[in-house]
Amino acid sequence: MTPEQKNNIIRRYTFIVAIMMTLAILIIGKAGFVMFAERQYWKDVADRFIKENVAIPPSRGNIISSDGKLMASSLPEFKIYMDFRAGGEEKDTMLMNHLNEICAGLHDIFPDMSAQTFRKNILKGRKAQSRHFLLYPKRISYIEYKKVKQLPVFSLSPYKGGLHEDEFNQRTKPFGSLAARTLGDMYPDITQGAKNGLELTYDSILKGKNGITHRQKVMNKYLNIIDQPAIDGCDIITTIDVDIQDIAEKALVDQLKALEAVSGVAIVMDVSTGNVKANVNMTRGNDGNYYEMRNLAVSNLMEPGSTFKTASIMVALEDKYITPDYVVDTQNGLVNMHGSWMKDWNWYKGGYGEIDVTRILEVSSNVGVSTIIDKFYGSNPQKFIDGLKRMSIDKPLHLGFAGEASPRILGPKERYFAKTTLPWMSIGYETMIPPIYILNFYNAIANNGTMVKPKFVEAISKDGEIIKEFPTEIVNPQICSDTTLHMIQTILRKVVAEGLAKPAGSTQFNVSGKTGTAQISQGKAGYRAGGVSYLVSFCGYFPSEAPKYTCLVSIQIPHGPASGGLQAGSVFSRIAERIYAKHLYRDIATAKDSTAILIPDVKNGDITEAAYVLRSLNIPGNSSSIPLTHEPIWGKANPDQSQTNLKQIKEPKSIVPNVYKMGAKDAVYLLEKLGLKVRLAGSGKVISQSIPAGASIHKGEVITLTLQK
Repeated sequence: MTPEQKNNIIRRYTFIVAIMMTLAILIIGKAGFVMFAERQYWKDVADRFIKENVAIPPSRGNIISSDGKLMASSLPEFKIYMDFRAGGEEKDTMLMNHLNEICAGLHDIFPDMSAQTFRKNILKGRKAQSRHFLLYPKRISYIEYKKVKQLPVFSLSPYKGGLHEDEFNQRTKPFGSLAARTLGDMYPDITQGAKNGLELTYDSILKGKNGITHRQKVMNKYLNIIDQPAIDGCDIITTIDVDIQDIAEKALVDQLKALEAVSGVAIVMDVSTGNVKANVNMTRGNDGNYYEMRNLAVSNLMEPGSTFKTASIMVALEDKYITPDYVVDTQNGLVNMHGSWMKDWNWYKGGYGEIDVTRILEVSSNVGVSTIIDKFYGSNPQKFIDGLKRMSIDKPLHLGFAGEASPRILGPKERYFAKTTLPWMSIGYETMIPPIYILNFYNAIANNGTMVKPKFVEAISKDGEIIKEFPTEIVNPQICSDTTLHMIQTILRKVVAEGLAKPAGSTQFNVSGKTGTAQISQGKAGYRAGGVSYLVSFCGYFPSEAPKYTCLVSIQIPHGPASGGLQAGSVFSRIAERIYAKHLYRDIATAKDSTAILIPDVKNGDITEAAYVLRSLNIPGNSSSIPLTHEPIWGKANPDQSQTNLKQIKEPKSIVPNVYKMGAKDAVYLLEKLGLKVRLAGSGKVISQSIPAGASIHKGEVITLTLQK
C-alpha cells in the first residue's frame, strides 16, 4: 500500500470519527436540553398519554352555618399557559390573524393588564417557541377560565391550540373573616390538609377519599379510564348563626377600637343545647386593625377575675355556710389578709362597710368574697377546691380544637398553698381558665343547673341529606342544689339591675350576670410592674326569666382605668339587644295579627320579677303598682287577652302554701324557706303538690312537686 493510499484511508476514518463525534455531541446536547430545558413540557406530555394508578382528588366538603349559609367551600382555580409549538404552522397563522382580538378579549377578562401588555407577552413567547409560557401571572377562577376558553385559537384542544392549564383546589370563605378562626384554615397547597379550626377537627370527614384512574389508548384516542371514582367529602353543618356572629363581631370590634385594646373575645351560646351561635376572637395587628389570629375563646388561659366570684359564693351557699342575707363587714374596703392588703375598687372612697352577700356581688367586693371564703375554708382549702370541682368548672371539655387549653384550678394536693392563695383564688386570681369555660359555667346557671358541653357542629350531611347528628352532651346534670341555684339566679339578676353591671342591662328585658376586672400578671414582675394591663369582662344570660342565650365578652386593655361593667358589659348589652330584636321581629312577622298585644304567660310566685318584665315590655295591667324590692313579694297573675294584673298573696307562716302554677325555682324557694324539703318530678310549672295547701307545716317534711310544661 502506497503512502498516498494510506493517507486517504486515514482521512476517511478521521472524517467518519469526526462525524460520529459531532453526532454524539449533538445527541448529548439534545438530551441535556430535553432533560433540563424541556423537562416540564415532556413530563406534561407523558402525563397526558401514560398514566397508571393516578389519584383523583375528591372535592372537599363544605362548612355550612346553622341558618344554611355557605361559610367555607372548595372552588377550582387555574393558571393558564401556552404551547407555541402545538398545532404547527396552521395554528401559528390563526394566532397571528386573531392576535388583536385575543389580546382585547384577555384585557376584558383581566382588566389589570392592558391589551398591549398581553400582545407583547404573547409575541415574546412565540419568538422563544416556549412550550409552557405563562399567559397571566395570577390564579384565575373557573368562570374566568371558561371565558378564556371562548377566545379564538384558545377554544381549540390543547394539542391544536396550545392553551393548557394547571388546576388548583382553593378553599374560600364567602363571608371573609367572619368566624374565620373557628372555621380554620387550609395550607396553601390544599392537598397538605388543614391547619386548624373546624377544618382540622373534622378533616377526615371533609376531605373525602381519593379515586384512581389510568390513561389508555382506545381507537387511536387516549382516554382517562376511571378505575375507582373519588368519594367527595361530606359537609358539616355548624352551630354558628351568621347574623348573630356578625352582630357580635361588629359590637366587639367597635369597642376594641375605642379602647385601643390588645384583644377581645365575644361568645354567644344557646342555653339549652350548648350550640355556639357566635365565636369572635380579635387581636390587634401591627396596622392597628383587628383580625382573627387565634381561637382565644378556647386557647387563652387567663385569670378570670371577678366573674369567678360567682363560683366562690356558690360553693359557700351550697355548703350552707352563708345565705344571700349573710352580712360581712368589709370595713373601709382595705383589709390585711395574712400580710397582704386586699382592696375593694372604692377603698379610697371609704369602702362599703357592712353589706350582705347579695350586695357583695352587686358591687363586686373583693374584701367581702375573700373574707367569706377565708373564714369558712381557710383551715381546709381543699374543701373549697372540691366544691368548685363538684360544679365541673374545671372539667376538660375536649372540644377538639388544636391548641385547646383546659382550666388550671389546683388545690393544696397539687401545688403549694400559701395563706394568701385561697383569698386571692376566691376573687379570680391564682387560677387559669379559658373564656369558654367561664361561659359554660354561667350557661349551667341559666340552664337550671344542667351543664351542657359547648357544641360547634350540629350535623354531617351528604348530598343535602343528614347522615349524622350530634346530640347535646351533658357534662353535669346538676351543678348544685335547686336552693343554691335559685339564690344565685336572683343575685345575678340584681347584679345587673342594681349593681355595677347596669351597663350590661336592657330596657327591653331582664339580664343576669357578673362583671370581671383583673390585672394581668407581668410574669416574674407580678402585678406591680409598670404598664399594667387589665382583663375586663362580663358574662351573663338573657332574658333572665326564660334564658335563651348566654354571652361572654372579654377584652384585654393595655392600661387603666378598667371597668368590666362599663367596658365589657356595654358590649354585651348591644349584642343582647340586637339578638333580641332579631328574634322579636321574627315573632311579630309570623303573628297572624300584627296589631294584637302579645300577653305573656306569667307564672305564680315572686311577682316582683314578673312586674319588672311586664313594665319593660309595656304590657297593660297593674305591674307599675308592684314595688321592685330586694325581698320577694308572693302573688299570682290574672292574665286575659288584653292585660295582665298581678295580685299579692299574704306569705304563709305555719301552713303549706298553694304553689300551683308556680315555676320550680319560686316554689322551691318558698317551701324550703318554710322548712320543708322539696323533691321535683318533671319540668315546667307545678301542677300538683303531695302535701295539700293549708296543711300544717312540719319542718323537715318532704313535699313532692309534680311539674309539667
